[in-house]
This record gives sequence, structure tokens and C-alpha cells, in this order.
Amino acid sequence: MSENCLFCRIISGDIPSDKVYEDEYVCAFRDINPQAPVHVLVVPKAHIASAADVSAENSLYVARCFEAIAKIAAAEGLGNGYRVITNCGEDGGQSVMHLHFHLIGGVKLSEKII
Repeated sequence: MSENCLFCRIISGDIPSDKVYEDEYVCAFRDINPQAPVHVLVVPKAHIASAADVSAENSLYVARCFEAIAKIAAAEGLGNGYRVITNCGEDGGQSVMHLHFHLIGGVKLSEKII
């Protein structure tokens, strides 16, 4: 955990959030600026700065994030589909330097990403 990291502070409970899922490896909560009816951030509990920092030592956390994404999507009624996005680095649009996945759905999404 990084004490200066927004998501680490949410995971620890120092900052309140609307959590929708939590287990030993993953914390998931609703985005405060949703881009669709369902917009959940799925975050590994280990502080991994970005997708560029995934390694053999921490990849279990990423796998558990995707297992959680499937569970959350089902619980949120996203049976017709959804999108999972991660931004990597400043040029990739990453604003919080803690790996996280945006689970977005609840509406028909465009095939265009940008």
C-alpha cells in the first residue's frame, strides 16, 4: 500500500466509496464520474502502478481482478455485454497511478473507443 495513493486509501477505508465487491485481492467501487449506467473501478489491493508494472510476482492480482469483473458484471445485469478498459501512463490517460480497470456497461456501447 502507498499512503499517498488515492486508491490505496480507498482500499484501506480512509476514503469512503460505494464498494460493490471486495475480497482478499480485489476492491471494486462505483466511479464518482460514471460514463455509463454501470461504471465500476476494479482495483488490485496490491499497489501496482500501471499495466506496465505487471510482473510474474504480482500477476495473480490481475487475474483475480478479471475473475471479479465477471462476477460484478453478472451481479450488475450486464449479460448483453460490457467493456473493460485500463489506461497506462500519462499519455494513455491514466490519472491515478494505481492499476485499475473500468467496467463499463448498462447501455449499448459504440464500437469506437476514442
